[in-house]
Amino acid sequence: MEAFKILPVLKKKLAFLSGGKDRRSGLILTIPLCTEQTSMEELSATLDYLLSIPSEKCKARGFTVIVDGRKSQWNIVKTVVLMLQNVIPAEVSLVCVVKPDEFWDKKVTHFCFWKEKDRLGFEVSVLEVFCFSGQRKSTCLSSESNILPSFDPETVLQTGHELLSELQQRRFNGSEGGGGGGTAWSPMDDELLAQPQVMKLLDSLREQYTKYQEVCRQRSKRSQLEEIQTKVMQVVNWLEGPGTEQLRTQWGIGDSIRASQALQQKHEEIESQHSEWFAVYVELNQQIAALLSAGDEEDLMELKGLQQQLSDACYRQASQLEFRQNILQSAHEFHMTAQDLSQQLDGLLGMLCADVAPADGAAIQQTLKHLEEKLKSVEGALQSLREKGQVLLDQMSTQTSFSYGKDVSIENKENIDHIHSVMEDMQLRKQRCEDMVDVRRLKMLQMVQLFKCEEDASQAVEWLGELLDALLKTHIRLGDDSQETKVLLEKHKKFVDVAQSTYDYGRQLLQATVVLCQSLRCTTRSSGDTLPRLNRVWKQFTVTSDERQHRLEMAIAFHTAAEKILRESPELAELMVDVEAYEEVETVGKGLLDRLTVPVIFPDGSEQFFGSPGDMASSAESIRERMKLVEEKRFLQEEAEQRLDEEALEAGPRES
Repeated sequence: MEAFKILPVLKKKLAFLSGGKDRRSGLILTIPLCTEQTSMEELSATLDYLLSIPSEKCKARGFTVIVDGRKSQWNIVKTVVLMLQNVIPAEVSLVCVVKPDEFWDKKVTHFCFWKEKDRLGFEVSVLEVFCFSGQRKSTCLSSESNILPSFDPETVLQTGHELLSELQQRRFNGSEGGGGGGTAWSPMDDELLAQPQVMKLLDSLREQYTKYQEVCRQRSKRSQLEEIQTKVMQVVNWLEGPGTEQLRTQWGIGDSIRASQALQQKHEEIESQHSEWFAVYVELNQQIAALLSAGDEEDLMELKGLQQQLSDACYRQASQLEFRQNILQSAHEFHMTAQDLSQQLDGLLGMLCADVAPADGAAIQQTLKHLEEKLKSVEGALQSLREKGQVLLDQMSTQTSFSYGKDVSIENKENIDHIHSVMEDMQLRKQRCEDMVDVRRLKMLQMVQLFKCEEDASQAVEWLGELLDALLKTHIRLGDDSQETKVLLEKHKKFVDVAQSTYDYGRQLLQATVVLCQSLRCTTRSSGDTLPRLNRVWKQFTVTSDERQHRLEMAIAFHTAAEKILRESPELAELMVDVEAYEEVETVGKGLLDRLTVPVIFPDGSEQFFGSPGDMASSAESIRERMKLVEEKRFLQEEAEQRLDEEALEAGPRES
């Protein structure tokens, strides 16, 4: 909008921006209403132009509109305020209406806006101005007082003194003229009578002026005292009225951090309003102290009473504000602790609900340690919540002394129930988490047992493999005689028993892993690996041990047969041995030698020899030597038998 288009309207100054700002840094818009009828269209055009001047940033802070209705009527003031609601409701944050001067207009304006306060879109503050200047004050004083004159007493006294001096001078001049022989001036009778009357009147005026000065001093003192009393009552009435009502409506503690912060912000606004009245209290207290130090005895009790009344009201309200601030601070700390505990419980619950797939026992131990630390932290947070909740409950229990006779048990019941509800809810959540931690701990311990069983089963497989390796590489000797071979066979049986117990131990561990996996509802890592390896190694060991036992048994049979032949005095040739014994030794020996050259064939088709080729050759050489001795014994026996046959043939012809 361009100014030249509405220049005649702007010259009427129906509204203007003074350049001042309110406490929110918003601009102040003034609408001075006059006794003449104000055109709403022209006022609306003026407002549209003025509101187009500031920037959007300034508009965002809002406007404070001052509607000066002292020279207007209440219906015009009401129309202007309602027009503000329809024209610029978004930009207006506060409207200050100065009441009209007329008594009935003043009362109607206040009642009108009190009735319309719920329908307006902004706050309306109704103000009353008594006197705005020194001239107005003096006018009010002259019109209301019959004691103070409308003339200047000092001027009257000065005029009276001048008149008396003139009369005395004229009388003195008349006396000098008569003594010189000239024509003497003779004062008139009225002038002679006027001089004592003037003197008497001056004395009376001096006395009245002295009384007048005393009356002025007393009235000034009384006026100052009444002004202080009025201000004191304004402070006391506001503190015990609107101020107390503001605090009386603030009983909540909120149900979250955000709600408690909003209540704290509202309380700061209330404190800001109270601080203005507390500043007035400080100023009034200083004024009263000055009057007490220089005041009269008759005003002393009244001033002390005002000072005591003011101090009591301010200290009581300050205590109420401090108490409310402490409760809000405790409530904020309580809600912060509750939120922190809730987050910890959520984290612990999420950790407990997640699937666990630890790699080994060390990872399980670390997880268990982390769970214990989390649970300990939750316990500490819950204890802190109980302490802060108890502090808040204790503070609220002492709130009765600040209630101005109001029963706060009903007001605080909701807050107390909320505090107990939060603590009970956190206790239940913590108990549920503890139960889940116990279940998780049991599961973890079962997993530790599972891993231990798997590790021990793998160890059993390794031990069985080591026994197989030892059997193939070190269990080679067949003994030099039957006795030694029998000892080796006994040792072999014990060795097999050890391997059997190792195999059974591994089988039990694998069965335990199956049971634990069923309990944990998981698959064991050993179910498809360790058991086949255990069975494969055990089968290889069984085949090898059977072969070893067969060789030892054959060696025992060989040595027993050989020893039977060799033990029966090989030097005595006449002692004959059955041919079957020699054949048995030869047959068993050859079979044993053949068996030493044959490898062990495992179920999977693989082959493995006992010991090294040198070890096999040494065992075979020992058998061959024993077989050689038996052959020599057989040869000697055959020679002996042949000699016996020859001797028998020779003895036959001689007998014939």
